[in-house]
Amino acid sequence: MIDSKTQNKWNRFSFGYDLMMAKGAERRWMPTKRNVFSKMEKDKKILFMALGTGLDIELFPPNLEITAIDISPKMLEHAEDRIAAYEGNLKALIMDVHDLEFEDNSFDQVFTACTFCSVPDPINGLKSLRRILKPGGELHMFEHMGSIHFPMNVMMKAMSPLSSLIGPAMDRDTVGNVKKSGFKIVRVENIYMDVVRTISAIAE
Repeated sequence: MIDSKTQNKWNRFSFGYDLMMAKGAERRWMPTKRNVFSKMEKDKKILFMALGTGLDIELFPPNLEITAIDISPKMLEHAEDRIAAYEGNLKALIMDVHDLEFEDNSFDQVFTACTFCSVPDPINGLKSLRRILKPGGELHMFEHMGSIHFPMNVMMKAMSPLSSLIGPAMDRDTVGNVKKSGFKIVRVENIYMDVVRTISAIAE
């Protein structure tokens, strides 16, 4: 079942998303994202969560079979040309991570990029990804999250209720949430302080 409140929020946001993101944040983090996505393996069943308008597609390795989901049909409408241009097989579906329409143990790898700052129930969302991953399957994430350092942690906590109304939360403990959701952390790398990180984990 789709969370209509979250879907409507991202439908509204879809019209200005490329303008706001493509020239700044996306360019800044492009090398790191490309490195994360380089872990996508041929002959593996790959799920990419929260495709959005498809800005990440150009960073995917070619000739792969990828299933992508997003809660917002409007986001995926904006992604159509990028999906069509991908040099491989990329299928995009409208789906809520809390209610994934896949069988258990369906995928070998799951990738996320700036996603779990916005999932309303992050632990249950991660448990849902764990369910559809095969035992030993890989989770690779590029995420921003709350800091543990003062005063940034206090500021991000204070900003989060407002920021989450129009976009992402600012204070998520994504590393902790991954651990609580049945994954074994393999590697965490700080990209910008402890706010922007990459996470690699295994489904136990």
